[in-house]
Amino acid sequence: MSTTDDTYSVPAGSSPAKQLSLKEKWWHILDTWKIGIIPLPLFVMAGVLIAIDCLDGKLPSDIVVMVATLAFFGFACGEFGKRLPFIGKMGAAAICATFIPSALVYYGLLPDVVVESTTKFYKSTNILYLYICCIIVGSIMSMDRKVLIQGFMRIFFPMLCGEVVGMLTGMGVGLALGMEPFQIFFFLILPIMAGGVGEGAIPLSIGYAALLHMDQGVALGRILPIVMLGGLTAIVISGSLNQLGKRYPHLTGEGQLMPTSKNATADSSKLSSTGGKVDVTTIAAGALLAVLLYMVGMLLHKLIGLPAPVGMLFAAVALKLAHGVSPRLLEGSQVVYKFFQTSVTYPILFAVGVAITPWNELVAAFTLSNLLVIVSTVAALVATGFFVGKKIGMHPIDVAIVSCCQSGQGGTGDVAILTAGNRMQLMPFAQIATRIGGAINVSVSLLVLGNFLV
Repeated sequence: MSTTDDTYSVPAGSSPAKQLSLKEKWWHILDTWKIGIIPLPLFVMAGVLIAIDCLDGKLPSDIVVMVATLAFFGFACGEFGKRLPFIGKMGAAAICATFIPSALVYYGLLPDVVVESTTKFYKSTNILYLYICCIIVGSIMSMDRKVLIQGFMRIFFPMLCGEVVGMLTGMGVGLALGMEPFQIFFFLILPIMAGGVGEGAIPLSIGYAALLHMDQGVALGRILPIVMLGGLTAIVISGSLNQLGKRYPHLTGEGQLMPTSKNATADSSKLSSTGGKVDVTTIAAGALLAVLLYMVGMLLHKLIGLPAPVGMLFAAVALKLAHGVSPRLLEGSQVVYKFFQTSVTYPILFAVGVAITPWNELVAAFTLSNLLVIVSTVAALVATGFFVGKKIGMHPIDVAIVSCCQSGQGGTGDVAILTAGNRMQLMPFAQIATRIGGAINVSVSLLVLGNFLV
């Protein structure tokens, strides 16, 4: 960063000879020098206050202190990743925001009070689900209805093709390396496509414990690192696809799966342009709408067993298609979406890294054979989504980024993958890929395994 002196640029329209006053220099620093979204002086202030609390041996886990703590560490890690040469443009910010804190925890470089407070806050508040519901509802409400319907109808075919090709490719690479077919499929390929930790790795470990007569902890210890490596691979590929889209704009819809008509584009632009003029009460109503729809998803989970985020997604789509939300409230939902996308992503990823990302298990899975099978599986899955999506008239890069989410770490993986690909608008489709696709893979595979062992 540059240092403050009397050579600061003056506001547009002012005389070049005019010198800025001390007050204006201070405002210039606040407005232009930032770590993530945090003005540098406030960032330094947050660090000092957190350090004072840590020296006292107590860091409260209430929401006030945690907002400052997660923002400080999350944006610091994200900013570090963005500034890395070459890989900074390939999703390194999301990777660093997730895995640097995990490594700091493992090596004891993060104060214990920060670890304890962050873990307690993350697990007691379910803040990830607040984030996901605001992102999903906001992105759905900002979509054109016709594009929304076409996107949901067409996305399943590239996903299915990608899974088949990915599985076959992974099996082929594993067999070429001399690995056992059972080990390749059930302990490498299936965990990658299981839908994350809560909906994938844990049900798989329970199924393996019952069917293979092994301890669930042992099964989970073998599955979890593969899930994490698959997610890490998907993050890197997603970041690379984003750069590919910048180089070849005709291959991407910049967050849109389907080519849009001129009318739809105009309507979307009109909605975006008015978002900043929405009053506070409308924004608050948009946030409440997201929360209430998530509660609908929770109710559907109790009644029919559908994962709450997926139930919420279907409820939001139905509300959108039925014109159940006024244009003003749609704008409020979009502002809420933009706020969470801009301000909450890196703090959430930091909390995920501290609370539920075991660094030692990730490192233990870093064997050459495992990496080759995992990378080839994910790459084949994503490449298939790319070419099939292009063939059926969808934007191939955006379809491929959704395909990346098929091998992510559940909801947290979707956040990291879409952040790396700069496609947070695709969260509804990512949830379909992760939750529904993962549930189908786990259920069918355990059913086949059970019949095979009989």
